Amino acid sequence: MRGFRRLALAGMALILLLLFVPLTLNTYADGAAPGASGAASTVESHQGPVFIIPVDHEIERGLQRFLERGFEEAANYGAVLIVLEIDTPGGLVGAAEQIGTMVKDSEIPTAAFIKGDAASAGSYIALNAGNIIMKPGSMIGSASLVDMNGQRVDDAKLISYWKSKMVGAAALNDRDPDIAAGMMDINLEFDKPELGVSKAKGEIISLTSDEALKAGYAEQIAETPEEAIQWLGYSTDDIFRVEHTGAEKLSQFLTNPIIMTILLFIGIAGVVIELLIPGFGAPGVIGTLAFALYFFGNYVAGFAGAETWLLFILGLVMLVLELFVPSFGILGLLGSISLVAGVVRAAYSYTNALASLGIAFAGAVVVIAVVAMIFKERGIWNRFILKDSLTKEQGFVPVSEKLSLVGGTGVSITPLRPAGTALVNGERIDVVTEGSFISVNAPISIVKVEGGRIVVKEI
Repeated sequence: MRGFRRLALAGMALILLLLFVPLTLNTYADGAAPGASGAASTVESHQGPVFIIPVDHEIERGLQRFLERGFEEAANYGAVLIVLEIDTPGGLVGAAEQIGTMVKDSEIPTAAFIKGDAASAGSYIALNAGNIIMKPGSMIGSASLVDMNGQRVDDAKLISYWKSKMVGAAALNDRDPDIAAGMMDINLEFDKPELGVSKAKGEIISLTSDEALKAGYAEQIAETPEEAIQWLGYSTDDIFRVEHTGAEKLSQFLTNPIIMTILLFIGIAGVVIELLIPGFGAPGVIGTLAFALYFFGNYVAGFAGAETWLLFILGLVMLVLELFVPSFGILGLLGSISLVAGVVRAAYSYTNALASLGIAFAGAVVVIAVVAMIFKERGIWNRFILKDSLTKEQGFVPVSEKLSLVGGTGVSITPLRPAGTALVNGERIDVVTEGSFISVNAPISIVKVEGGRIVVKEI
């Protein structure tokens, strides 16, 4: 009987499961499909977790890693919508491409809520979302390519490539391609009065919220993300906001180019001072901590892997060995290469890393030279210099020259070949001939005295 009950319960559970799965799939299908465009239905409120992920600082690989974490959490919680809350001046094109691809290919419907500026690469990310909703006073556009110094890039290939990416992102939701191209190409000119957009040569398009709505570059204007979520037809009962962790916030600070340069300067100066002038302890600890912060910041940001730590530690070990093991500079050279490779590979840009490393190294050399001059008596180089002198004060008695023996005579008491012993004035002394052989008991005379060396010849 019990077996029958269990079987019946299992059958009922299976029937309920089969009924529930189609209902869930149908509900999902009725919602905004991934990458869907146009105005969303506000008749039905789709239930389920909604994730708001901020895009609120410069676009780089650190932000990319943060967004990847946010999308993973949304998928794990079964989110029905992801809202990117955008306010960014732009950033790296490569990172923007990766983020745009992640947004476009997301299995969870996406929307961009622009609460401030979606400038440059930020506009590209917004265009990859299923819907764009803007806060009054916000803007989208101004996506021209610039270098690290803020100067406009004139490379025709790069401009053509980035323009194709912008146009392709706009085409995902049937937005006017010329406007997307005009956001980054200064050479275009057109007039589209029906969309309220005109562009003269030399200008870059940036749209306010009202202009974007008229041009089809925004679906709605809303004051808050919650208002945008309701307009899209989703419930606001279960909203999760993904926040930056403490480590991610610290990483954003540590990966600032100026902070990276300062950390490298402190690291180089501290470690080298500790190696050359051991005994302090503090420079070595501070230098090691600075390097650890440098690698930690880049690791959390997604720039550095475990191999960068290994390269750095290996280089440091080889440099220490160079001080004690004669290798004709080979260990020092390999160690330096390994150190530089570890530092450069850990950064998001090889060019920036080399520039920061060069500035830090130059500053560290000056500080190390000053410290070495001040504490020259404690330097490691003193271990390789013989400073003891053989003085009477230290107990060393020099051999006295017996100049009074010059011209004296005596008898050899051993064969002189050419060195031997002679008896002079009743005193046995060690003598040496000028090269000739002198037999035993031969008369000799002393011709010169050089320190403790007494030269004789046979009479």
